[in-house]
Amino acid sequence: MPTIVIASPKGGAGKSTAAVLLGTELAHEGVPVTMLDCDPNKSLTLWAQQAELPPRIRVLSDVTESNVVRTIKGHDSDGQIVIVDLEGVASRLVSRAISQADLVLTPMRATTLDATIGARALQLIAEEEEALDRNIPHAVVFTMTKAIQSKQHRGIELSLREQGVDIIEPALMERAAFSGVFAFGGDLYSMPEQGNMSNAKANAKAFAKQVYKRLVEDD
Repeated sequence: MPTIVIASPKGGAGKSTAAVLLGTELAHEGVPVTMLDCDPNKSLTLWAQQAELPPRIRVLSDVTESNVVRTIKGHDSDGQIVIVDLEGVASRLVSRAISQADLVLTPMRATTLDATIGARALQLIAEEEEALDRNIPHAVVFTMTKAIQSKQHRGIELSLREQGVDIIEPALMERAAFSGVFAFGGDLYSMPEQGNMSNAKANAKAFAKQVYKRLVEDD
């Protein structure tokens, strides 16, 4: 089954949030998920320690540059999805993980700074494609967005689309439940009520559905 790599050179772009929401939504739908925590901040590991992990979720923390490829291949088995949460820099570990990806997601806040730095992730993917002589499917997901898009957001999205960049819709909204999952652990179905839970669940489910759709289409 596929390997999904979450990559962005910018800290605070929402990589770990996207990883947790994606992983827990897929697991909730019955898909076994192994999550690799390759971020020095260990956000996934800290999340996993807050509460009992949801069913069908496993988190591995001791993943390094030297063993990331072996670890991905060791868990890339039938019926399972591997999600890799990477460090927020352009490094050899990041390149090695991207080389194994069936899909790379680049979380990005709808700001000029995030778009400028996020473009480095897209360039890194392009470099790996050239080195490996294969296409690496990738997409941008906007994170922490507002109900009403700003002019800046619309401009950034238009620019990316004109460059042929795939954009996941819906974006991940700025929601109390999404940040709360790191405080309480578990998933949106087990944590205490935070904000509008029904809207948060619908947003996360639609996001995960669109990611999964791309995996099936590229299979």
